[in-house]
Amino acid sequence: MQDDINLIYKSDCLYFKGYIPCKPHKEKGVHCDKCDYYAPKEKIILIIKLGAIGDVIRTTPLIHKIKKEHPDALIWWLTYTPDILPSVVDARFKYDVESITIFQATNFYKIINLDKDPQAGALTSLLRADEKYGFTFLNGKPSPLNDLAKHKFLTGLFDDVSQKNKKSYLEEIFEICGWNFAGEEYILDCDSYDSWNLPDEGKKIIGLNTGCGERWVSRLWKNENWIELIKLLKNEGYFPLLLGGSQEDNNNKYLSKQSGAYYPGHFSLKEFISLVNQCDVVVSAVTMAMHIAIGLKKPLVLMNNIFNPYEFELYGRGEIIQPEKECKCYFSPKCKNPDYFCMDHIKPITIFNSICKILSSQD
Repeated sequence: MQDDINLIYKSDCLYFKGYIPCKPHKEKGVHCDKCDYYAPKEKIILIIKLGAIGDVIRTTPLIHKIKKEHPDALIWWLTYTPDILPSVVDARFKYDVESITIFQATNFYKIINLDKDPQAGALTSLLRADEKYGFTFLNGKPSPLNDLAKHKFLTGLFDDVSQKNKKSYLEEIFEICGWNFAGEEYILDCDSYDSWNLPDEGKKIIGLNTGCGERWVSRLWKNENWIELIKLLKNEGYFPLLLGGSQEDNNNKYLSKQSGAYYPGHFSLKEFISLVNQCDVVVSAVTMAMHIAIGLKKPLVLMNNIFNPYEFELYGRGEIIQPEKECKCYFSPKCKNPDYFCMDHIKPITIFNSICKILSSQD
């Protein structure tokens, strides 16, 4: 018994759990005093990005920089949707009481909070860390932690400042951390599924993500436009594939019936990622599917009307198409323009030509 008490354990190891045996011990039977798998991780960096799934995906380029600058640090991430986080994140936490309890008992090296939500800022203000970046909660209101976060904070307060901004979202969040964005890619895990029943005769598959969410109906492209685009694609010998979630299910069934486009149904998040991965080009408004396509390095035709186009980083693999008439509904969930609906002024032939241009550049 005395020998057992004197056993060495190394709590700073990547594999150390503290409440169960570590993986190297379970698989190889090794103990800490004679273990070739020992990987010291002396610091913990916490990323707080609660938000929508797409926002979480587009924050993952920071992981590249963190691993380069702090190879001895563990990366923890707090979000509403931990399932979307890549496996390279060391610990994925859902925003709940259990996670917050763990955080309150932890001394962090860095906390990077990229959400201006009151709950994210309040948590950032309460937790202990050697360094904090991003946003906090001050006098009952969200607030930038320092001057590095002030630019991003102000673009969220004033539309005219936001419209003048020439920095992408990635440039802004790297700047918040005191770094320069250098083309770091999204990180997105993709599982394989073999039951999509897609064409095997070599047709190019064009993924058409037809929805935009219930809130942001100002981004919605009308069904007649999708049907016309599908006809153009089929006439050219392409394979149109309708994409969407449960909210788009009934409408995608309608579009499939009216146009003959293939619609396999709606799926879990991981299955949806795999389905998007089958596409040669993806067409989408600003949606989760847009970020999934970018994360999978898929060429993208992005329909944008209400956001600053400089916000988006397509890594040279796509094109942003905007209405031919001015959109007067900047960052508005619903169209405020009484004269015309600006998405009607993105023409199907324009989207079709962009798809053809992208595919021809691949030949």
